[in-house]
Amino acid sequence: MRMRRFLLLGLVTAALCAAPAASAQPSLPNSIAGIGDSITRAYDVCCWYGEHTAQSWSTGGGAFDGIQSHYERIRAQNPAISGHNFNDARTGGKMRDAQAQAQTAVAQQAAYVTILMGANDVCTSSPSTMTSVNDFHAQFAAAMSTLAAGLPAGSHVYVSSIPNVYVLWQRFHDNLAAQLVWSVAQICQSMLSPANTEADRQFVLAREQAFNQLLADVCGQYDFCRFDDYAAFNYQFTSGQVSKLDYFHPSLSGQSALASLSWQHSWWGTP
Repeated sequence: MRMRRFLLLGLVTAALCAAPAASAQPSLPNSIAGIGDSITRAYDVCCWYGEHTAQSWSTGGGAFDGIQSHYERIRAQNPAISGHNFNDARTGGKMRDAQAQAQTAVAQQAAYVTILMGANDVCTSSPSTMTSVNDFHAQFAAAMSTLAAGLPAGSHVYVSSIPNVYVLWQRFHDNLAAQLVWSVAQICQSMLSPANTEADRQFVLAREQAFNQLLADVCGQYDFCRFDDYAAFNYQFTSGQVSKLDYFHPSLSGQSALASLSWQHSWWGTP
């Protein structure tokens, strides 16, 4: 009996020694770059039209705005990042622009890069003008290849899924002010046009889901890349988290929510 106990203890000890240790979080970076479009530029976030980059979910550093960006969360623990927050996103950017932005992030030698890109590939003038799945794949793969080849050793990338534009339609399609703004400004007519049928909207949603799957697949090919596990896509943004300037972009509280949920799925968060 005693011999059996010793054997059992030995097997348990061996199993524990063979079990892989939990992966430690990487060191906090000394610089951050944001790749993306008008969402990362915090377009129409509040109060007046245009970009408000200090309120960006990724690289923003604005005080007293209720937003704790990735940059601000890192800075609170690693002051060395102060002033090294680069917003390389461009309003109107599509995935075809991601590689050029990636080249800029490489030139900046960013130690941490966030990517939120693809809304403008879904939100076009009509369902027929959306970016093709093959083009989207090739464009994102090229951007990731550029980052892999040029970022400093030990850098990390975070890729956000594209927020669900069908939810936006659900929130505001009965709102006359939103319908007027969407029509006059021709915002995301592939999804938001009143002339669309439900079949049209489901077609657009399916394309967005395909894009998000590609983001996950390509990111998954790199050890230094982490996908958000569809957190942004699955998040049910409330009407108050959408800008009343255009009924499309995140408001201050929307940017705050995006910053929080994305951080939870980042390299240093705890989902």
